[in-house]
Amino acid sequence: MAEEKKVNAAAPAKAAVAVKKDDTKPGFFQRVGKWFREMRSELKKVIWPTGEVLAKNTAISVAVMIVSAVVLWGFDELAQMLVRALFTLVG
Repeated sequence: MAEEKKVNAAAPAKAAVAVKKDDTKPGFFQRVGKWFREMRSELKKVIWPTGEVLAKNTAISVAVMIVSAVVLWGFDELAQMLVRALFTLVG
């Protein structure tokens, strides 16, 4: 039995078959078509938000923009007051 295992273990390895690689680039329209097919398959995987979630996110975005605009306006007014005060002291 030990001799059988040795005989099987010494079996020659199978020869690997080389696969020829095609180095040609597909045409422009084939690549564009492939891109659209892949984009379509990816868009099917997207979980689209419901109308309610979309409305909430939009409201939050608008609120953040308004607050940012007010803060920026406040800093602008403060800087304008400081420049005017500096001009009145100097000039």
